[in-house]
Amino acid sequence: MRIGDLQFDNPVWLAPMAGVTDRPVRILARQLGAGMAVSEMVHADLALWNTPKSSRRLDHTTEPGPISMQIAGYDPAMLADAARAHVERGADIIDINLGCPAKKVLKKAAGSALMREEALVADIFRAVVKAVQVPVTVKMRTGWDHAHKNGPEIAKMAEALGLQAVTMHGRTRCDYFKGGVEYDTIRRTRDCLQIPLIANGDIDSAAGARRVLAETGADAVMIGRATQGNPWLAGQIAADLMATPIPKPDIPTQVRLMADLILAIHAFYGPVTGVKMARKHMCWFLARFEGGAAIWQQLCRETDLERQHRLFLAAAAEGRLACRRV
Repeated sequence: MRIGDLQFDNPVWLAPMAGVTDRPVRILARQLGAGMAVSEMVHADLALWNTPKSSRRLDHTTEPGPISMQIAGYDPAMLADAARAHVERGADIIDINLGCPAKKVLKKAAGSALMREEALVADIFRAVVKAVQVPVTVKMRTGWDHAHKNGPEIAKMAEALGLQAVTMHGRTRCDYFKGGVEYDTIRRTRDCLQIPLIANGDIDSAAGARRVLAETGADAVMIGRATQGNPWLAGQIAADLMATPIPKPDIPTQVRLMADLILAIHAFYGPVTGVKMARKHMCWFLARFEGGAAIWQQLCRETDLERQHRLFLAAAAEGRLACRRV
């Protein structure tokens, strides 16, 4: 698949998830075979970029390209300025967020709330495309609610105004992450576009990815929540789709990869925030095993990063993860 002049090795992408897919996670996912990993959402207001949170989200040091930066906001001029600033920092793609369902984003009339304002969305598309020379893409939902599924129309508008790819999560904003995924709506969107379309929503296996690609006609799939605590999943699915399947890492290898990720998170965030951020990844990982809950009880209150890493390795090495829950 190509977006503009950019060629991608495989059609399996890691979805942007705020507070989850930070630089250490993206780097690991790419190392393990994901075709692309889109950055966490960054607010378009440049005045907010000096906060520790935004500074980290803007940090792509040592990250393999191409770099896709996702921006969120509601003001066309502000989004255009943010796009230019990202390109100056090395972004190869600017992705506009029309999909985030989080209430704190909606309160600012951004994310999926914009799908109720098609004229404003058109102004945003025009402003961002005009502002930068790199490809501009959009990630959206199928609509605000089931009475207003205007995703295909907004996708057509995106193509007409110069965007070069669309990612669609197959739910409305009001569905949040519940209920079935509307692969039929993604199919209708595919049928009215010439630019690449990436399908997103409830993909957690190679078989699922194949089914979604067949049902939707999408050019690629984007995987989100299924990768939490399972960072090798996108690469495994990609290898299977490319007819070069690789075995799932055995449990000792999984533990080593997670331990390395914990160290990378510690180094990226520092001793206080690093411990907090590592907890969620350990929790997601351990929840997939019988015996994981008991190990988590040992780790969840640990506040020292060196002990956190050492206890995770020691507990996992005791063999209590040998019996898989799923």
